[in-house]
Amino acid sequence: MITLTVLGSATPYAADGNPCSGYLVTAGDTRVWVDAGSGTLGALQRYARLDELDAIWISHLHADHSADLLTAYYAALYADVKLPAPLPLYGPPGIADRLAHFLTNGPDRSPVEAAFAVTELHDGHRVRVGALTLTTAAVAHGMPAFAVRAEDGEGRSLVYSGDTAPCAGLTRLARGCDVLLCEADSAIAGAGADADPPVHHTPAEAGDTAAAAGAGRLVVTHVGRSLTPEEAVAGAAARFAGPVDYAAPGAVFPVGR
Repeated sequence: MITLTVLGSATPYAADGNPCSGYLVTAGDTRVWVDAGSGTLGALQRYARLDELDAIWISHLHADHSADLLTAYYAALYADVKLPAPLPLYGPPGIADRLAHFLTNGPDRSPVEAAFAVTELHDGHRVRVGALTLTTAAVAHGMPAFAVRAEDGEGRSLVYSGDTAPCAGLTRLARGCDVLLCEADSAIAGAGADADPPVHHTPAEAGDTAAAAGAGRLVVTHVGRSLTPEEAVAGAAARFAGPVDYAAPGAVFPVGR
């Protein structure tokens, strides 16, 4: 059984009671922290310590998806966390240098690799992490950005969009998945950070993606501040006939039909 636990889903900054994007994906004893937005390290500790994780997977390097890697670094090396080995970290190209640039305070580069065993993602990357197989697809966010499909050995599957406009890569990756966790940032198609081309889904587009992929269930997340969760769910449900939920902080979704 795969379980999705929402650590946070706020954007572009944490809200009172809701950290930025972060999720715990578990299958049996396997634990993967998916996206590490600001505030999610604290929420993670309700369920697992850093030294109980099998891996961290990061969709892209915007701060609302990756900032808590900085504090995780200090926890891993300079606090009460005792890692038996550097924690596997899967993320976009350049992630180690990005962390080091922020963390280095003197002439010597910060030892990022002492805390994290970094693997750079690419379109089609696949890795086995404990009971899960993680498959990555490049998506459309105006920068290196990825979606991930987590599958267990019994055919259950969860797909997380990361941040992206509707794109063929995400639809292919999500084909037939049990649960699609899809961003619904924009109230208006093509909106978001003055983007041209668009870099986010609207709720209606999230519904379209779920329908096109034949997903069993849609969970909308990363809902923009111009929308309420109820509006996001309603907009997605207008385009997708299956169950639609909101990724409220602390929500737990079992994955399976």
